[in-house]
Amino acid sequence: MEKYTVGIIGGGPGGYTAAIRLQQYGIDTVVFEKERIGGVCLNWGCIPTKALVKVSDLYDELHHVEQFGLSIENPTYDYSKIFKRKNQVVEKLVSGLEFLFKKRQIPVINEQVISLEKGENSYLIRTGNESYETHYVIIATGSQPKELPSCRIDGEHILSSKDVLKIESLPDRLIVVGGGVIGCEFASIFSQLGVEVHIVEFLPQLVSTEDSEISKRLAMVFKKKGIKLHLNTGLEKWKYENNEIKVILSTGVELTTDRILLSVGRKPNFDITCNNFELYKEKEAIAIDGIMETNQHNLFAIGDVTGKMLLAHTASKQGLFAAEVIQQRIKGSKASPDTILYENIPRCTFTNPEIGSVGLSEVQAKERFGDILVGRFPFTANGKALGLGVTIGFVKTIADAMTKTIVGMHILGPQATELIAEGGIIVQSGMTIDEALKVVYAHPTLSEAVAESIEDLEKMSIHSM
Repeated sequence: MEKYTVGIIGGGPGGYTAAIRLQQYGIDTVVFEKERIGGVCLNWGCIPTKALVKVSDLYDELHHVEQFGLSIENPTYDYSKIFKRKNQVVEKLVSGLEFLFKKRQIPVINEQVISLEKGENSYLIRTGNESYETHYVIIATGSQPKELPSCRIDGEHILSSKDVLKIESLPDRLIVVGGGVIGCEFASIFSQLGVEVHIVEFLPQLVSTEDSEISKRLAMVFKKKGIKLHLNTGLEKWKYENNEIKVILSTGVELTTDRILLSVGRKPNFDITCNNFELYKEKEAIAIDGIMETNQHNLFAIGDVTGKMLLAHTASKQGLFAAEVIQQRIKGSKASPDTILYENIPRCTFTNPEIGSVGLSEVQAKERFGDILVGRFPFTANGKALGLGVTIGFVKTIADAMTKTIVGMHILGPQATELIAEGGIIVQSGMTIDEALKVVYAHPTLSEAVAESIEDLEKMSIHSM
């Protein structure tokens, strides 16, 4: 039986980040990953979709080059080459990570963990063939797509977000069931590549976790781009006949499509048998405290399986957090890092236009503070955006009126997923309006829109009416 100090179950963004940090601390660690290091994010999620985002955005831009004085007639694409490039991007990143593990001498067990058994001062991790003893365990088993009673994923007609990345030719028509982050990203990608796209969303707005003003503006842009929206609507039933799919919506509307992408959320993935102990859960997610520890001593959980915020960078931060706690326990220290404030973790949606947000929405801020300040600045008044020819959207900043502390930032527009890093620093640091404006923003840049939205909190924006 092999023995290690730490066993990490799952090699996604949370698990592999924790493993590398523990190795940097000099703590021997083993990772159990039944597929390839990188998890859903690197292999079937964040990275391959961003490769497709680049292509679809570029293809869309080629149809509007006249504004720059250029002329390109009838731009076309070869999806087989797009598909190949997407796979090459994934392979380069994942193989690079595997090489990093090899150089750092972090062992990876490519087997499914069957059970976890608690001993007096250790845990026994069992795979199908072997048993491993560790003093600490980090569960990082991620999540899996949800299904609907009327719509089960079959990988052929009803696709998951993983399945849709496997298809080597695009359908002419696609219905996306679920207008959240994943659904809207794929709708944006495929619509820009010429696919007829319908979004069926049960709630009254797209990306319902975002500020309502952002969601409404995104819906307006999607409609203008030709994406058909069916809000406050569910999928009642479907059937496949004559080489096409017939769909009936809760509104009575009938649609015909070639494929259905089911993206109604994800649920924690944990099917390991726990022997000699019970693992507490909250709505299928493993319950953790402020230091990522479960109800069992020295047994931690991170990432999607905790149900906190299903984002790769949330998992990574939790992994670093758990690694630090373990290091301190080994050293005999009782100190622990500051707890993670999940609402201050940036959220990114790679639609066109992009969405970046952090902190509280306008509604949430009003509920918490009562009197708030709201500043806005449109990209139509930003010199860099005008030069780039991408002026759709705005930056919205929210502050507590009493303390002038900035508590939220929401961006719809060019490079929003990059610009929100500034908002993350400002909100996480608890900066006031005056403190945030001590920074000099370079000109001409898109980031000036961030500065002017902050100035607009007190109606002092230079370039805004």
